[in-house]
Amino acid sequence: MQAPIAPVSRPAWAQRFRSIVFEGPIGVGKSSLARKFAQRFGFELLLEAPEENPFLENFYKDSARYALQTQLFFLFQRIDQLRSLAQRDFFAEHLVSDFMLAKDPLFARLTLSEEELGLYQKIYDSLRPQVPVPDLVILLQAPAQQLIDRIAQRGVAMEQNMSAHYLVDLTEAYTQFFHHYDESPLLIVNTMALNPVEREDDFETLVSQISSFRGRRAHFNLQP
Repeated sequence: MQAPIAPVSRPAWAQRFRSIVFEGPIGVGKSSLARKFAQRFGFELLLEAPEENPFLENFYKDSARYALQTQLFFLFQRIDQLRSLAQRDFFAEHLVSDFMLAKDPLFARLTLSEEELGLYQKIYDSLRPQVPVPDLVILLQAPAQQLIDRIAQRGVAMEQNMSAHYLVDLTEAYTQFFHHYDESPLLIVNTMALNPVEREDDFETLVSQISSFRGRRAHFNLQP
């Protein structure tokens, strides 16, 4: 007879933050950190799957031509994932993710023409599922040049065609979006000198910030 699986021991803060989203621009480390949190604390894991987007590689080569196809594929993909969540009520359990649907228009406004954006917005408004907002959003920040260096280091082939100009604009767009964001409690973390994926001390520092977080908004910047 197989022995029962021992329940996961979660810290006290996990009762306040049952659903956590790591957000931030490409290369900031949100997916890797979400995986680490899921493994460490026994959270369900929900990740974007950019490798499934058949238009993304061409978008990095010719953004004007492939922006609409790329954006709509991601929109439908994210909506399908979140509808699955709503059906299974994962937000009543423990969930960590590397994306939130509310930021999807951020990319659309950055890459689409005025006519394309109007079409996208109609589709977004008509299809957006009703899902609970996260208990906590953690915005990971880093300077654009550091993102460029990280993307080059991780060596994903199609990402090597991404322009530095696009990353600069994307970083600024994230800053502007989250400056006004107030749907969930928001912890803004500067990762310029913080590497919680590869350094255990940094990971524990981040967990400590989560544990002590109160209110609606806070900033954390580890001094180098």
